[in-house]
Amino acid sequence: MKKIINDPHNVVPEMVMGMTRSYPQFIEKIPDTEAVVRADKDSMKGKVGIVSGGGSGHEPTHAGYVGKGMLSAAVCGQVFTSPTPDQIYAAIKAVDQGKGVFLVVKNYSGDVMNFDMAKDLAEMEDIPVKSIVVDDDIAVENSLYTQGRRGVAGTLFMHKILGAAAQEGASLDELEKLAKKVLPNIKTLAVALSAATNPEVGKPGFLLKEDEIEYGVGIHSEPGYRREKIKPSKELVEELIGKLNDEMNLDGNKKYACLINGMGATPLMEQYVFANDVLNKLEEFNIKPSFMKVGNYMTSIDMAGISLTLFEIKEDKWLDYLNYPVQTIAW
Repeated sequence: MKKIINDPHNVVPEMVMGMTRSYPQFIEKIPDTEAVVRADKDSMKGKVGIVSGGGSGHEPTHAGYVGKGMLSAAVCGQVFTSPTPDQIYAAIKAVDQGKGVFLVVKNYSGDVMNFDMAKDLAEMEDIPVKSIVVDDDIAVENSLYTQGRRGVAGTLFMHKILGAAAQEGASLDELEKLAKKVLPNIKTLAVALSAATNPEVGKPGFLLKEDEIEYGVGIHSEPGYRREKIKPSKELVEELIGKLNDEMNLDGNKKYACLINGMGATPLMEQYVFANDVLNKLEEFNIKPSFMKVGNYMTSIDMAGISLTLFEIKEDKWLDYLNYPVQTIAW
């Protein structure tokens, strides 16, 4: 294992310090935690706080999306490990402005349990808290760490929409209603060329032969649904869009957002080749995405691979929220 680190067991604290010291205009560290909060406290006044988080190793998720118009705070757990309830609770308290706090949680058993415990702690202090559990990964119904589908890169669309709505003054109840309407319309599928290497473990989460790929892997190197010989980008796109179409019934009369996400070790050159093939395939459905992002947004340390998220935009206001200006490190 070759990593640019010091102590493998101290990666997360050093990373958080590096982020907050590099971008003090956007984020601050919450004392005695590995959580970060928006630096522009004044613009949070009178707004519902939006908090997310999870295990580290997915950077720029989640701290990279803390800032005006997106997340109010993010909690950084150890690598591929849920943050603890007390750290989540500290983030809730840091962003509470008297209007309540909304939690965006990816569907992993540890995350769901710990965010729920933090929610209970907050409510004991009369802080109203609501939440959504994101389960956008269509690869498998149940996997390691989950009951039901996993939460992956589509979670970022939830961050973006709820963050914009909160910035515009939406109430806690309005945000819950919005989140429940948005969630069923976000679907994601990934393909991996190699697995991630957790610094504390020192070896990849799984091994693929030099000429193998795996469809449907999770962001913690969880298994997917099929391995086969590597294919050209066009054929990878055929597989992923075929599966997404089975779920979404793609229709040229509808609006869609598209997120092409590198998993950590995939060069942007390859991501744009893949993007070109995705756009060509979507044209066969008479679809031109109304919103699109290509890049490394929710990674898996050094995994080589790519994920594709499609989001059916059922209301024009959702598109406004996607285009809402933000001040964050990574969006």
